[in-house]
Amino acid sequence: MSTVKDYIAALPEGRAAPFKKLRAIIKKNLPKGFKEEMNYGMVGYVVPHSIYPDGYHCDTALPLPFANIANQKNFIGLYHMGIYATPELKDWFVESYAEACKYKLDMGKSCIRLKKMEDIPYDLIGELMTKMTVKDWIDRYEGAVKK
Repeated sequence: MSTVKDYIAALPEGRAAPFKKLRAIIKKNLPKGFKEEMNYGMVGYVVPHSIYPDGYHCDTALPLPFANIANQKNFIGLYHMGIYATPELKDWFVESYAEACKYKLDMGKSCIRLKKMEDIPYDLIGELMTKMTVKDWIDRYEGAVKK
């Protein structure tokens, strides 16, 4: 898909409504400076080159990625690099998720697998998105990559 609109239009029937709601929550709570665009075949939230000209170290032509949402075969995936790079943020999220959801958290390093469409913790994800500003993310990223 070349645009976010195209990606959303291609969502299967049972996923479209929760995906759109998740996207709306993310956009509402995302700190100023992040930009929504297609990124790695997913709906992405990035630090644009206008703010961080160095771009992503793996491919400097790309903006610095921060978070993505994607429709996967068995779940909606929320990929949040701040959780991957910040242990205390991950700890907060894991603890808060247990309080917010009746189902066990299914999570990889940065991937939160949302399998139960009726039990997506939208408010918690909204709060997660507020926890890291563009400056916070750039500082964390540079601290890890430019050592």
